[in-house]
Amino acid sequence: MRVILLLFAFCLFLNCEDKQSKKKKNTESTETTVVKKVEDSVETEPNERAFPKLTDENSMYFFQEYAKHNTENKVRITTDFGAIDILLFDETKYHRANFIFLTKQKYFNGSQFYRVINNFMIQGGSGDDRATGAKRLHIGRYLLPADTKRGFKHDRGVISMPSSEIDNPHKLASPYEFFIVQQQGGSHFLDGDYTIFGKVIKGMDVVDKIAAVETDDSDWPVKNVYIRNVEIID
Repeated sequence: MRVILLLFAFCLFLNCEDKQSKKKKNTESTETTVVKKVEDSVETEPNERAFPKLTDENSMYFFQEYAKHNTENKVRITTDFGAIDILLFDETKYHRANFIFLTKQKYFNGSQFYRVINNFMIQGGSGDDRATGAKRLHIGRYLLPADTKRGFKHDRGVISMPSSEIDNPHKLASPYEFFIVQQQGGSHFLDGDYTIFGKVIKGMDVVDKIAAVETDDSDWPVKNVYIRNVEIID
């Protein structure tokens, strides 16, 4: 009888140990699965950004340095209606550097001419898609100071930077957007309020075609006019 009891106790011990071993293995398996799911759910990003996220506090210093090492001043805007070549002015260095920077970040690609008024101007750099908003979020939120005392006038063909729509008594410029004056004789009532930072050197016929498209009551083209690509040509 004593022998039987000892054997019974030994079997219980083995059975319990086996259950504990299985429990430990199941726990380890569950923990591994959870960790894997967490790792898979986290979006990986590069260890370092190629540039800082821009803000009102750091953007001016950033573009001051950027202008020194990125001296290009000619870009080509390819649209649904053809190409527009732009010369950017060195005198407005922050705005030139900003446009070159956004071009190299491919920000403008896929954006639209979203405000069009015939015999006045065409305005681009924004759009109604999420991709454009996502690009802005990645680059940063910032404004640029107006630079209006360089002697430039809002003649036909100049490219200028609109001010932000937010409460903005100093007319700080919205860096992601631009407009091209299309009006015959220019739009000189804008002088002193908006920063002129370049001019069209080829493709005003394309500007005229865009300006002539049908628009709705808010001056948005009935059929979207896309900026397919912006590239540096010099």
